[in-house]
Amino acid sequence: MSKSSPLPAAWSHFVESFLRYPSPDISLDSSRVRVAPNFREEMAPRVAKAFADMTALEQGAIANPDEQRMVGHYWLRNPDLAPSAVERDQIIADLSASKDFAAEIHSGHIRSESIELFTDILLIGIGGSALGPQLVADALGDVHDKMRLHTLDNTDPDGMERTLRRLHHVLPTTLVVVISKSGGTPETRNGMLVAKAAYEAQGMKFGMHAVAVTGLGSKLDAYAKEEGFLKRFPMQDWVGGRTSIMHTVGLVPLTLQGLDVDAFLKGARKMDDRTRIPDAPHNMAMQMALMWFSASQGKGAKDLVVLPYKDRLVLFSKYLQQLIMESLGKAEDLDGRVVHQGLAVYGNKGSTDQHAYVQQLRDGVPNFFATFVEVRQATSNPATPEVDPGVTCGDYLQGFLRGTREALAGNGRESLTISVPVLDAYYLGALIALFERTVGFYASLVNVNAYHQPGVEAGKKAAAQFLELLAKVKSALLNHRGQPMTAEQLAASIHADPESVFHCLNHLASNNADVKFQAGHTPAQDLFHWV
Repeated sequence: MSKSSPLPAAWSHFVESFLRYPSPDISLDSSRVRVAPNFREEMAPRVAKAFADMTALEQGAIANPDEQRMVGHYWLRNPDLAPSAVERDQIIADLSASKDFAAEIHSGHIRSESIELFTDILLIGIGGSALGPQLVADALGDVHDKMRLHTLDNTDPDGMERTLRRLHHVLPTTLVVVISKSGGTPETRNGMLVAKAAYEAQGMKFGMHAVAVTGLGSKLDAYAKEEGFLKRFPMQDWVGGRTSIMHTVGLVPLTLQGLDVDAFLKGARKMDDRTRIPDAPHNMAMQMALMWFSASQGKGAKDLVVLPYKDRLVLFSKYLQQLIMESLGKAEDLDGRVVHQGLAVYGNKGSTDQHAYVQQLRDGVPNFFATFVEVRQATSNPATPEVDPGVTCGDYLQGFLRGTREALAGNGRESLTISVPVLDAYYLGALIALFERTVGFYASLVNVNAYHQPGVEAGKKAAAQFLELLAKVKSALLNHRGQPMTAEQLAASIHADPESVFHCLNHLASNNADVKFQAGHTPAQDLFHWV
């Protein structure tokens, strides 16, 4: 069968490819993925190894050899799985502390510096420390939330100032939650310092409005103690950022928001229970991992497009982008061979996609496979109006989902469909847990380590080198005050790369009133000087 021919649509094929759990009530339809006849038999040894790898990870094996760390996000929703009483008791204590603190804030036992009740949350973090809470807050939040969540998740000064302007009038009743395991993450530290300046500009003490979620003894832990933060919550070293939503990283802001974290954890635990069983045909996470392998040829040859047909899941593809790409994007496999593995992820939401990139998905380059996420109950409002006789908006949404799926299949484009009955805390927890285990299984199938991120660390080091060069360029300009210089001339004076110096000079000219720029015919003739 050619890759462009329609995918099989026979009822018998659908029934064979449909996997459904009664609890949690979630299903996976893989009938629109083209699988080679002997694929499952050929994959059997890899599948057995993936199950064994997952068992070892859950039992406390060192899964992140770069940092000699265990990886324990599965213990967070079932503390009894933890390898020792130390981890088990810490998980229970962290959940209890999060709930107790939220109760004190909501009751007014802990109040703002102005003795008013706290009304808003400003979360400062980056990556998993922000994406997870953002996803859950947006997916489950409503007008009845006890507190409103806002975020600073970048070091873009304009973005931070924009958020703080929106919070200006409620800043006295806004509680800041700063999240960083090491306490040295530049984006988070910068956001914290900008927020601190905003509080001080209104005559307030930052520490009386702040809590920290960080590693014990970290730079942030020391700073929070010095500044008199209201509370410091621990972030365990065996929890990675992209799998931290069910740790204090998520528990603190989500309990403050008033969301049902118990149901959230329960849904994840139920999914873990089902996908822990080493029975590949009936293990939803393993089936998803196998479909990813088949569709992408086991080497990321195709992208994963995530299409949730629910406004509340608009951030889901963004969340999965980090979870999947940071976990699977690796230069080397576990045997040290250069493989350049990965799986690119993008997406939006249905039916918005049909007015955006579905045209290309159906008729353009066949370099993807899709995952539809269906929430069967369109709305809990029994009085939802009809927009046509006997037809509601929810009927249209279902029609667009099914229509798009069939339109893609009719043109040979592969897809999976995940279905849940409702979107609540329980089922969001189950969905997140399903993808977490799928990533773990897939990583084993392609023989890479899902639990370290050397590329991210390389980017941080490169950024630090740029800042060092920027300081040298600034000093050299000052030493030649009033003297116009080209990037090449200045680079020669500090023994640096001219292109890197050119970018430093342009940055300074755009952000420092004392640095002037005169354009030449080419970048080599551009002149810069400190007035």
